Amino acid sequence: MTSQISRSSISIPSNIAEGYGRDDNKDYLKFSNIAIASLFKMQTQLEISFNLKHTNEIQFNKTCGESREIERMLSSFTRKIKERI
Repeated sequence: MTSQISRSSISIPSNIAEGYGRDDNKDYLKFSNIAIASLFKMQTQLEISFNLKHTNEIQFNKTCGESREIERMLSSFTRKIKERI
């Protein structure tokens, strides 16, 4: 479970960077959407981890709150890319 959460977490900024490196807004948008999908995957894995009692409620709430803030930022970022297309 830890490995899956780690891979999903690493995938988020990696996809943003790859999209930026493509130097094309359509590709940037595509990779930004992949980053959002990775974030959703990570959030699901956190839920599963909590349900299986691999983490306590305090840590779960803290991590989920932080991931929701990242979700808001990434969604806003993606909307701005769409406006440039």
